[in-house]
Order: sequence, then structure tokens, then C-alpha cells
Amino acid sequence: MSVPISLTVNGKAVTVNVDQRTLLVQLIREHLQLTGTHVGCDTAQCGACTVHLNGRAVKSCSMLAVQAQGAEITTIEGLATKNGELHPMQAAFRECHGLQCGFCTPGMVMSAVNLLKDKPGASEAEIREGLEGNICRCTGYHNIVRAIQHCQSGKAGAAA
Repeated sequence: MSVPISLTVNGKAVTVNVDQRTLLVQLIREHLQLTGTHVGCDTAQCGACTVHLNGRAVKSCSMLAVQAQGAEITTIEGLATKNGELHPMQAAFRECHGLQCGFCTPGMVMSAVNLLKDKPGASEAEIREGLEGNICRCTGYHNIVRAIQHCQSGKAGAAA
């Protein structure tokens, strides 16, 4: 059964009809064609599908699209400014080589933004703990942590 839902995605009002069983990640990727949000595990273990729902990081493969009725969603595409300038966290990941294959990067960035919003002065241990819901199979996390610290210092994007 198809149901209409209305929400705001990356600052734009959206109304779509979806099957009641549609996951939020499917709505984002398949209906809205915002493919920066990745599907990794389908079990909420890897964090590749992390988006912001009403300002909080959530794994979009673990909730139904209808649960986002009336919500404000920000995807990785919505972090950059309207003129295309990278969000400081995106710039930090680029500047500190916080990615290799890039598959986990959108979810890592979204989680990292939320982490620093909650703990602006997070220690390295707190950053590592805050990323526990995101899996990277390539980097060993060292440069990811470094990128978050770089963003935290306010230097990210300064030289870009």
C-alpha cells in the first residue's frame, strides 16, 4: 500500500508516495536520487547510511520512510553550502586523507558532524568511541580521527 509522506530534505520540501515498507535509505537513494548516502550492511551495523534526522545522526537503513513524516533530513549532499563550498568536516576529510575507497566516508562525515555538535572538545578517545557505530574497512581510522581533530581545531577548509 502506497502512502504519501512529506518531509524536508536538504532544505527542500518533498512530498512522495512510498510503499509503507520503504526504508528511509531507499527513499533517499531510489526516490530522491541522493546516492551519497550508501547502503552497506542493511542491518544498522556499518553506518554507511548515516544521515541527520531533525539534527541527530541516524542510520537510515534502520527506519521506515513513513517514520520520517514531517522530519527534516540532511544527507551528505546537504552539508555543502549552496555555492558548493565544502562543510568544514568534508574539507577536513579531504585535507587529512580521511578516506581510501570512500564507501564509508559519507556516513563517517555525518556521524563526525553530529559528534562534534554534541562534544565540541572531544578527546581522541571520545572521537574513537563516537565513531564506534561506523565501520571503515580500509583506513585503520587514524586519518579519520585526525580529520575530525583538524575540523575541531577550526583549521579545516582554511587553505582550500
